Amino acid sequence: MTTNSDMQTLMNRYGIVGRNEALREALATAVLVAPTDLSVLIQGESGVGKEVIPRIIHDHSKRRSKPYIAINCGAIPEGTIDSELFGHEKGAFTSAIGEHEGYFAAADGGTLFLDEVGELPLSTQARLLRVLETGEYLRVGSSTPRKTNVRIVAATNVDIPNAIKHGRFREDLYYRLCTINIKIPALRKRQGDAVLLFKKFALDIANRYGIPEPIRLTPEAEEVVNSYKWPGNIRQLRNITEQLSILSESRSITPEVLAEYGITPNSDEDTGIATIGGSNSNSQHDYEQEIKILAHAVFELRSEVQELKEKLQGHNWHEAPANTTLPVPVSTQKKVQQTQPEDLDIPTAEEIVDDDTLNIGDMEKRNILLALQRNHYKRKLAAEELGISERTLYRKIKAYGIDE
Repeated sequence: MTTNSDMQTLMNRYGIVGRNEALREALATAVLVAPTDLSVLIQGESGVGKEVIPRIIHDHSKRRSKPYIAINCGAIPEGTIDSELFGHEKGAFTSAIGEHEGYFAAADGGTLFLDEVGELPLSTQARLLRVLETGEYLRVGSSTPRKTNVRIVAATNVDIPNAIKHGRFREDLYYRLCTINIKIPALRKRQGDAVLLFKKFALDIANRYGIPEPIRLTPEAEEVVNSYKWPGNIRQLRNITEQLSILSESRSITPEVLAEYGITPNSDEDTGIATIGGSNSNSQHDYEQEIKILAHAVFELRSEVQELKEKLQGHNWHEAPANTTLPVPVSTQKKVQQTQPEDLDIPTAEEIVDDDTLNIGDMEKRNILLALQRNHYKRKLAAEELGISERTLYRKIKAYGIDE
């Protein structure tokens, strides 16, 4: 059993902050299961910090001297994921000019962390099931089985039972992965931990960038941080802290300053970070949530587009300010959205206003373009803002012919 002293040492080692009991139970379970070779499935919303659990498991296992490889399954295009995971033979497909060993071969003897495992195509799920059951796999283009001794730790923010119900995830694979199930609580359920994390991030950022004085929350601002729902969880909190640390002139952060960044008490407002398919999703299908988000965007566009058109008239795009490397407050996001890089065919406000038959597809393409622009064309960040997986975003980019 992990003592309080051991637990604190563990948390200090991995930079984990918090007093939440469910979080500590998850960490204790990770340490307890580490010496075994049991498969582990980590579940939790996007941004809760699931990636620290497989690292703890590997470091406390007998495999710690062997490779540890983390793979984001949602970031690899469907057409190449089998090759990335299992390798391929020379000539297996057009661009296969040589052999490729794949991650299962590279991680032999060690641990393979499959993040966003719920995004795997069904054909790849079948291959993964075979590895879990027999320790064998086939390279793409080969009929010769290969052996691997890899410990699988997987993570997902998808409601797997719902995905099984709709035929998007294999039930047999779920039970093979879920020998041990570890659930990471959302930040909104970790009462008081948000302020502790804010202080840690503020100190880390000050040290990293040589800022003489880290930002600090006033007592009133601490109440706001504690009461806010944090739909993007720890990732969102870290991003907000970074923005405030760099952009805020005052080192004392008040509720008014937080409000400029969309952080208000008990706010249920959409912050642009959705959790489609997350563990708490009540939707019958992921697309229903996407349609709701797009419909909401269309409604907002109708009310704001005339103002945007007026602002854009006579605007010289060559004088637009260069994009910064940091996000900006909510109060200035409209101005950022007006910046139109020359290498993207983004529709102008005039084109949007004149098209009274604007459909959901047009709106979705426009939202994707703007999300890519706001996130400096980093697909992972743009996907998080849109509330979809990186693979889904990749497909939509291809479908709409968007040139990144």
